[in-house]
Amino acid sequence: MSKSLQDQLLNAGLVDKKKANQIKKSQHKQKKTKQKSKEATIDETKLSAQQAIEEKAERDRQLNLERKAEAEKKAIAAQIKQLIELNKVAKGDGDIGYNFTDDKKIKKIYVTEQIQVDLSKGRLAIVKLSEGYELIPKGIAEKIKLRDESCVVYSADNTQQGIDEDDPYADYQIPDDLMW
Repeated sequence: MSKSLQDQLLNAGLVDKKKANQIKKSQHKQKKTKQKSKEATIDETKLSAQQAIEEKAERDRQLNLERKAEAEKKAIAAQIKQLIELNKVAKGDGDIGYNFTDDKKIKKIYVTEQIQVDLSKGRLAIVKLSEGYELIPKGIAEKIKLRDESCVVYSADNTQQGIDEDDPYADYQIPDDLMW
């Protein structure tokens, strides 16, 4: 038969009953406080782990959105390049310089007389492909503009603007093929 140490001390007369009860109570209190603190740390640990999981999920979601946006951007660039490559108009061996602006800089391409007329009438547009410029039909330029406006460098607006009645130069129209 195994008796507890406390019972053995009581039987031997080394400890009285009152002292034994105090020790028992203090041990019980220590046990309770230990369990309470353990539960609190477990809850805090669970909360911090849950928060870490949520933060990681949010980071992953943001990273996936960035990757998706980058993939869409590449797909749009590939579509634009394909549209330009398939529909570009040959510039020909023109000797007429056609001026246009690209990013606040004046650029010049040499075209034939017919292409110059088509550009000024708005039938053709100038688009940027890599570092060069290509001529494409107006309809294709509109499709490219829907995907990325910065690719279409020049497109003549063939609609006449309303003429102001008080304009002293109303009778003098500017020709479309004016060289500047």
